[in-house]
Amino acid sequence: MAVKVVRYSHAGEPHWGVVHDRRIAPLLCDGASTADFVTNGLEAAWRSTPGEATLALDGVTLLPPVTPDRQFLCQGINYASHVRESGMDPDKIGFNTLFTKAPSCLAAADADVLRPGHVHLLDYEIELGLVVRKPLTGALRVGPEQLHEFLAGVTIVNDISARDVQLPQAQFYKGKSYRSFGPVGPFLVLLNAEEWARWPELRMRLHVNGQPRQDTYCGDMIFKPHQTLTELSALHDLQPGDLIATGTPAGCAARAPGKLATWVFRHVLSERTKWQLFIKKGRSNPAYLQPGDIMTASIRTDDGAIELGEQRNRVVSA
Repeated sequence: MAVKVVRYSHAGEPHWGVVHDRRIAPLLCDGASTADFVTNGLEAAWRSTPGEATLALDGVTLLPPVTPDRQFLCQGINYASHVRESGMDPDKIGFNTLFTKAPSCLAAADADVLRPGHVHLLDYEIELGLVVRKPLTGALRVGPEQLHEFLAGVTIVNDISARDVQLPQAQFYKGKSYRSFGPVGPFLVLLNAEEWARWPELRMRLHVNGQPRQDTYCGDMIFKPHQTLTELSALHDLQPGDLIATGTPAGCAARAPGKLATWVFRHVLSERTKWQLFIKKGRSNPAYLQPGDIMTASIRTDDGAIELGEQRNRVVSA
């Protein structure tokens, strides 16, 4: 049975605990780093019982279950539905797009998202987050049935993106790394081998002000978790607690222009003029986030057996 782990602040100190219904069973492991919990606290979390739950979940301050000393790795254009809405063919995506976000952008599942004053095209991206279980310090081949060996659990990620920085400047890191642009949690959900096999059944939903924007199953992923772990292990080291955000489905505010507009952009307009028009048109798009908007994001299987909780984040002016 999946275990919901929470990182929280109580009496001014960070702690780890297991959630049973709406109460927390504290764990006696160091609360400083996700690496510490994954290395030293997993077995205790699996053994936790409801009788040990002594704290009300509503009486603590949520913290992101991934700490800023960990890597924040991301996949782009990794959902067929999102590829289509971006004006591309999923069958022609020949490589896994990988990038990073600054770990300092990590935020709690109920934290405000700060929109910088120069950003007008603020977008959302619900994603399934994978948390690494053990060091990967050399190239290896991970099979789909081995996820439980290399991953500790899953969590919700909202990859907030300043499109008027990311796209005109071709800077994913810069457009996605402002402080508060990475709400994560509320839980790190530990899965056993059988539950890991159900990751394609996880359904991602995101609403803005109660309006549905994204609603897709994780099975729409192009490059699967085992493939991404295999590729990353050949590229650089991964350590316990590192976070991999696996891409977002269709429904973002950003949309690809039509075929005629795309042709004009490529063959007639200068780069400067093209992006000026892109930003001008985007500012009239009501789907982009505005101060005061409330995002809610959830991931669960339809039968509720695996449930990652819900994020609720308000957009405010920085």
